[in-house]
Amino acid sequence: MNHYINYDIKPAATSPAPGDESKSVPLPQGWRCYKSPEGCRYYVNTGSKETTWKRPSATYGTPVRPPAQRNSLPEGNINLFSSSSSFPSSSPSDVSQKPLSLVSHSLEFISQLFCIQINCVTFPLPSVTPDQPEQQLLKPNEWSYCDYFWTDKKDPQGTPSVGGFEVLLQKQLKGKQMQKEMAEFVRERIKIEDEYSKNLSKLSQSPLAAQEEGTLGEAWAQLKRSCHDEAEVHLKFSNKLQCEVEKPLLTFRDNFKKELKKYDHHIIDLRKQLASRYAGVEKARKALADRQKDLEVKTQQLDIKHMNKHEEDIKKARRKSTQAGDDLMHNVDLYNRAQSKWFEEMVTTSLELERLEVERVEMIRQNLRQYTTLRHETDMFNQSTVEPVDQLLQSVDPAKDRELWVQEHKTGDLRPVDMDI
Repeated sequence: MNHYINYDIKPAATSPAPGDESKSVPLPQGWRCYKSPEGCRYYVNTGSKETTWKRPSATYGTPVRPPAQRNSLPEGNINLFSSSSSFPSSSPSDVSQKPLSLVSHSLEFISQLFCIQINCVTFPLPSVTPDQPEQQLLKPNEWSYCDYFWTDKKDPQGTPSVGGFEVLLQKQLKGKQMQKEMAEFVRERIKIEDEYSKNLSKLSQSPLAAQEEGTLGEAWAQLKRSCHDEAEVHLKFSNKLQCEVEKPLLTFRDNFKKELKKYDHHIIDLRKQLASRYAGVEKARKALADRQKDLEVKTQQLDIKHMNKHEEDIKKARRKSTQAGDDLMHNVDLYNRAQSKWFEEMVTTSLELERLEVERVEMIRQNLRQYTTLRHETDMFNQSTVEPVDQLLQSVDPAKDRELWVQEHKTGDLRPVDMDI
């Protein structure tokens, strides 16, 4: 099982070299002629993906192009390896003419041409071909988390870059902190209400001006009672704030924290697996390049050593190169699986974080509305406590008070007269 590199990116076909009469004959159907980065001409069967350094003759059969696979790029994609195709068999002299460094050199060329790896994640390069469609958003027009946090964010201050998921996580952690501070604010308001209630109750029992009499005395006594009633209102307000606002905020925050921790650890584990698979690919890629280099060296030594022994060395080197190619294919497959799993979990988790954020904001909004409702009720109850005071103050009558006081404390209504001689 040999391996090849297939350039299916529609480069311009090379023209026949002057004096090469065979090049004036059209290629068989399905074959194209290209030049390698080293300038060597090679031929590709676009249907079977077979490659050869020799110009194919009309004896080749008409190939059938296989259907495009799901998630593959349009024409312009590069297939690195194929276990179903191989280089055509060649004589040792043909082998010596092959630029075997093409494979190892082209691996990096292919990778740079169509994609880029950033922190072990593979991303497509934009505008690979004019007719290549751009990626579509998963949730267009929604500004969803799952569409905008795939790459890492570079810090302008020069600190290490932050992963997209980490940016999302920091947003959630900031929201959790804000929720905690809101709960602390409500707790402080509860303390103020408790203290205010105690002070009002204490003030309502003060003996100050207790000896005031008449209608004014009644109004004054009602005012002191209103302080006690108001103290009860604020105590109830404090208790409701604790049960209906502060406690829900704290309970939701604790559950929110558990959810974030679960998602954080899960995504981190998947990213570590992806990094491990990427390291495996790089290791296998290097091993393949070494095997190809070893094979190239052995073919270049064809005229130096004994023919039979050297052919055996070449076969052995080819087997090792093939095995290295298989290992690379296997590691690439493992990497792609790990990246697909990470991708799926990133989408699922980012949407879940989006849902949690919506729930958090909505929950806080409802609790703050409950706060304002309780506050309005408190104002209404406070108003009801002072209404009797207003009524009594409106009925205060100094003349009436004087009448009542005189009747109670009079000492006699006879006035003094002049003395007679």
